[in-house]
Amino acid sequence: MISDIIKEGINGVPSIPGDKSISHRSIIIPSISNGICEVNNILKSDDVLHTLNAFKAMGVNIEDHKKKIIIRGRGLNSLKESNNAIYLGNSGTSARLLTGLLSSQKFKSVLTGDNSLSSRPMKRITDPLSEMNAKIYSTNGSLPITIESSKLKPAKINLTIPSAQIKSGLLLAALNIEGETHIIENKTTRDHTEIMLESFGANIEIQKLENRKIIKVFGQKELVPNNIDIPNDLSSSAFFIVSALINNNSNITLKNINNNPTRNGIILALKKMGAKIKLFNNRTNNDESICDIEVVSSNLNGCELGPEFADLMIDEYPILAVAASFADSPSVFRGLKELRVKESDRLNLILKNLQNCGVNCKSKNDDLFIYPSKNYQIKNNLIKTDFDHRIAMAFCVMGTKIGPLNIQDETSINTSFPTFKNELNNLGGKIS
Repeated sequence: MISDIIKEGINGVPSIPGDKSISHRSIIIPSISNGICEVNNILKSDDVLHTLNAFKAMGVNIEDHKKKIIIRGRGLNSLKESNNAIYLGNSGTSARLLTGLLSSQKFKSVLTGDNSLSSRPMKRITDPLSEMNAKIYSTNGSLPITIESSKLKPAKINLTIPSAQIKSGLLLAALNIEGETHIIENKTTRDHTEIMLESFGANIEIQKLENRKIIKVFGQKELVPNNIDIPNDLSSSAFFIVSALINNNSNITLKNINNNPTRNGIILALKKMGAKIKLFNNRTNNDESICDIEVVSSNLNGCELGPEFADLMIDEYPILAVAASFADSPSVFRGLKELRVKESDRLNLILKNLQNCGVNCKSKNDDLFIYPSKNYQIKNNLIKTDFDHRIAMAFCVMGTKIGPLNIQDETSINTSFPTFKNELNNLGGKIS
């Protein structure tokens, strides 16, 4: 795919898909509730469809109605053993959350994925689950994994890695454990699972002490179904926000965007850089914060972000790095270790692809340094993505500013935003 130059600006009202993180949870939690749940505005990307198909394979009745699905939940203990291994494609969220959930079921499960997912670390979820007496066997710490039937026991688990996927997998396991499980989170991560579990009547208590959070789950309480309206995805919005900021004569409005304070770091960072971003029509739905956003072309300043920002926006660093490339002063983004274990080694790909675009940048000790220029000379227009959707979309946006870039493995974008190309083109982009 070629990302070509935009001269007229980015203007309009893009159609942003439903939130990816919430979409996964809007299949998992209703499927183990006891009744019928209607889910509106679900994201039908490759990753989410792998989660949906996994639950269909385990006997859950899920009806598809365009942007809505209807789930007939089977309860905590009524899932069925899949006839085959459950294939999860490239979805790390599906893999970690299902590992937790299935560790408490009364049957054996096998989880597999594509080459990219099979290279990602799973011990970060299987090790704490083993403290609950889970019986999980991996392939050198990665997929494929086999989950044996086991009676789990309560535990007190201190999370050493700040990850919503790990936390959520443990919460899902704890739902089916007799007794009280404590999960201690030492750094902020997105809290969509806790919010949804509370709305489904889970017996869960949350105590907050500064950035530390103690979650107590009292297991084996049946979940009560609750209809869900999924807000639109802030992470997907970020590509359009930066497109409008860096291209002259741009003005866009984004509607019904999730503004959960545990993951809105991209907005905070861009505002720190002087971005003209207005949040309005603030409201809540299903206990999630939602807003509309207006974005206007801006002269950006460089900035320094500490490691605490990575907790709020790890997925948005590829597109933030593109924004920083067009600021009027250098930027430093610190503490990006987690970028190395996402769908790809994102830190390395950001660095190498920016350098190919002529950007002076470097990394040191998991910190990223960007030294912007007024004029970039493309050294190599071939953008390597390692089938990472966020790298692909970020450098499509880069191409709107500096000229044609050839994005490898553009089909990776289907994992989160199948209509991305059309939406950007509708706003004035020229992607072929």
